[in-house]
Amino acid sequence: MKHRRGKPLARSAAAGLAAASLALAAACSSGDDGEGADTYTWWDPYPQHEADSDWADRVDACGDEAGVTIERTASDTTDLTNRALLAAQEGTSPDIILLDNPAVSTLAETEMLTTVDELGLDVSGVDQNLLAAGVVDDTAYGIPIGANTLAIYYNAEVLDAAGVDPASIGDWDSLTSALEQVTDNGDQGITFAAIGTEEGSFQFLPWFWGAGADLRELDSPEAVEALELWTGWLEDGYAPNSVLTNSQNTTWEEFLTGEYGFAVNGTWQVNSAAEADFETGVVQIPARGGGPAPAPTGGEFIIAPVQSDTERYDVTRQIVECMTTPEGFVETATTFAYYIPPTADGQEALLEEQPELEPWVEAVREAKGRTSDNLGTDYPLISEQLWTAVQNALSGSATPSEALEQAQADAESALE
Repeated sequence: MKHRRGKPLARSAAAGLAAASLALAAACSSGDDGEGADTYTWWDPYPQHEADSDWADRVDACGDEAGVTIERTASDTTDLTNRALLAAQEGTSPDIILLDNPAVSTLAETEMLTTVDELGLDVSGVDQNLLAAGVVDDTAYGIPIGANTLAIYYNAEVLDAAGVDPASIGDWDSLTSALEQVTDNGDQGITFAAIGTEEGSFQFLPWFWGAGADLRELDSPEAVEALELWTGWLEDGYAPNSVLTNSQNTTWEEFLTGEYGFAVNGTWQVNSAAEADFETGVVQIPARGGGPAPAPTGGEFIIAPVQSDTERYDVTRQIVECMTTPEGFVETATTFAYYIPPTADGQEALLEEQPELEPWVEAVREAKGRTSDNLGTDYPLISEQLWTAVQNALSGSATPSEALEQAQADAESALE
């Protein structure tokens, strides 16, 4: 198939929104549903942290500091977004939600969220690359409570045996050379997650962005180079065919066998890496020409739905501020063991307690939100075509250029 350069994707005003009609319904609030004025409702995506957990105590403490009781409800990430949209439609929105960062723009475009300016919050100290995930049309709708991202873990014993110095890995060529050395020595090279879900896009984005590609031009020469890197690794035996079905969890299980030199994975595996049966280390995912590539950010934003009783916003602001002080960021990072604070002060305070997290602080400083560049609710539609292209190329059903050409055409169609 002849490769054609697709036109840049035009922004769709509300593509992918399941509830675009919620804007007018969002004016009602939990403040009118019989709750006492001294009770504030809080939703988060952490059902694993029960009422007697350190996290629940932390939430309660911020309520105590503001002089109110917090009524907390926890549910999984996907359900939380759907429940938030439905609550806005029914006029029962909570006062505060902690929401996965790519979903912030979905709620913001329904006009069911207050802005940080409306709440009187100061976000000048928040790293702009992290704040951007919650910005729609130059307006910020929340504050990240922390961030996680990707880097490359390595097995120090495998690298030593192959004569690879991890400090020498600084671009694509040096990484590929290291993979060649490791596999020539009889070990496996690198494992990653290329599964046909958002996890596949999440893991491909550092290479995509590290080549200089843009999500509105999925078939650009830079994007093709990134996908050719991955397909080349499979063809040369540097990565296993299992990457096609690997989730990030199964990737990590492969790495823990001790058979692999490298694995792409996230901040959330820090404790597991420390407990591995072999010495581990971390290097940044390199950009094609050198230096660290931007990796996508994970993590939640603290946001405040619109309330009909605007007098509630003062206490809401106090609760949010309690959660987002430098000390508060460190406490969140310590509680979850995989979040990096989104401010320089918070990062410095964390490193005073855990200096071994320096590589992850550096990775977060270089990271990028998936909905940044004002992609908003267009991102999920684009991402689906991206992970489909990765699957098609790695499976051999299309060349990288053919797969991305089709992805661009399908994304354009989806956004019309």
